Amino acid sequence: MTVRRMELRNPLDAPIVAIAGEAKAKEVERFLKFAVVGAVGAVIDFGTLYVLQRTVLIPTLQDPDWNVTLAQTIAFIAAVISNFIWNRYWTYPDSRSRSIRRQLAQFAFISLVGWLARTIWITAAHQPVGEFITPILLPEIRLFSPEFTPTGEDIARFGTMACWFVGVIIVMIWNFFVNRYWTYNDVD
Repeated sequence: MTVRRMELRNPLDAPIVAIAGEAKAKEVERFLKFAVVGAVGAVIDFGTLYVLQRTVLIPTLQDPDWNVTLAQTIAFIAAVISNFIWNRYWTYPDSRSRSIRRQLAQFAFISLVGWLARTIWITAAHQPVGEFITPILLPEIRLFSPEFTPTGEDIARFGTMACWFVGVIIVMIWNFFVNRYWTYNDVD
C-alpha cells in the first residue's frame, strides 16, 4: 500500500516555478516559497504585535519594558506556528523522512535562537530607535493627523516596529539557511 503525502498547492506555485527557472531551480523555488511563507508569518507577527500593543500590552519607555518583550514574544510564536505548518507542507513537501515531532523540535529550536536574538535587539534598542525615528516620521504622520503629538507610548511603539522590521529580515535569513541545511536536509 502506498501512502500519499499531503502537498499544499496555491496560486503562487506557478509564478514561483517560472521565476526559479532552470539553474538550481529547486533551491530557488524553495527560497521563494520560504520567503512567501516568511512574508505571511511577518504579517501575522506584525499584526499580532500591533494589536497587543494597542490593547493589552501597551509599551512604555521604562527600562526594561516587559510589555514590549511579552507582546513581541507572543507575536513571534504565532508566526512560528504558521511558518512551520506552511514550510512542512508547501515549501518542503518532500521532506518527511523524519517525524513531524523531530522537525518541529528542530524548527522550534532554530526559531528560539532567532527569537532570542530578536528579543534582545528589540528590547535593548526600541527606546533609542523610537527617539531617533519619531522626528523623521512626524511630518508624514501630521499629513494625516495634523494635531498629532507623540507620547512616550508612541515613541516606544515606533521604535518597537522599526526594530521589529530589522529583526525580521535578519531572522528570516538565519531561519532559511539553518532550516534548509538541518531541519529539511533530507531533500535533494
